[in-house]
Amino acid sequence: MAAVMEALVLARPFHRGPACLGRLLRRGAGGLTYGPRGRGPSRGAGDSEALRKSLQRGLVLSAGAFLVYEAHKLISAFAEVHASFKVEEVIEQADYLYGSGETEKLYRLLVQHKNSDDAELLWRLARASRDLGQLSSTSAEEKKQLAYGALEYAKRALEKNESNSAAHKWYGICLSDVGDFEGIKTKIGNAFVIKEHFQKAIELNPKDATTIHLIGIWCYTFAEMPWYQRKIAATLFASPPTSTFQEALRYFHMAEEADPNFYSKNLLFLGKTYLKLNNKKMALLWLSKAKEYPAHTEEDKQVQKEALELLNSM
Repeated sequence: MAAVMEALVLARPFHRGPACLGRLLRRGAGGLTYGPRGRGPSRGAGDSEALRKSLQRGLVLSAGAFLVYEAHKLISAFAEVHASFKVEEVIEQADYLYGSGETEKLYRLLVQHKNSDDAELLWRLARASRDLGQLSSTSAEEKKQLAYGALEYAKRALEKNESNSAAHKWYGICLSDVGDFEGIKTKIGNAFVIKEHFQKAIELNPKDATTIHLIGIWCYTFAEMPWYQRKIAATLFASPPTSTFQEALRYFHMAEEADPNFYSKNLLFLGKTYLKLNNKKMALLWLSKAKEYPAHTEEDKQVQKEALELLNSM
């Protein structure tokens, strides 16, 4: 603090207030009288000395307050810059761990910042929480806790920045996950909200292949919905969500055009959708690509396994 104060004294001249007080102090040093012949009230030497000391104290207090204010501004600015650098540093580490498939390490890094107000940190924590819940080593109870925690983090990310494409995407994903624990009525009831968030994410970031893929999954899910679930949906909602495999296929291809070979699961669902449409030739093409996709994550391994099973069944 002493170094900061010294720097401020050397770097910044006083503003007008302290300078004016100095001039006034010098003018009043010899005492204030209204006339040489005693016209009007006059002040003697005692009054002049009291005024001089009063003004002197005012100058010291004003200068001190000014220096404290300037120091506070400087320290606050430094703290903001330092915090900004720290957030960027954490995000850089998080993205490296995510790219390396280090799910548990990533979660441990980000959960330390669960009280952050930064949307970029919060949606990454939502993603990490969900990914940890998807691991086969995670217990059923932990999966549930992580799913609800992920939804809360994604919700807070949206509250902090409604223009964040990734926050919309992960809110939609996490809301869908929570539906698995709350039954078919909640899951179907949330379906329109989920799709709206995916569409908003694409509106904010049209090149995001992952979100385009997710709308494809949404379409595939409702195209594949069993008849009894359709019946339940029809009794619960005037206009339940519906889709077709052709619509799902269109989104999967759009995602592949936006970012070719970006995601093993998009390749898998292209194959699965072609199977639903009885196009075995194209199904074979895409399922083979999914099987050969490099397995960087546990999800990639699961995709490889499912693709192989489907190929063998053909």
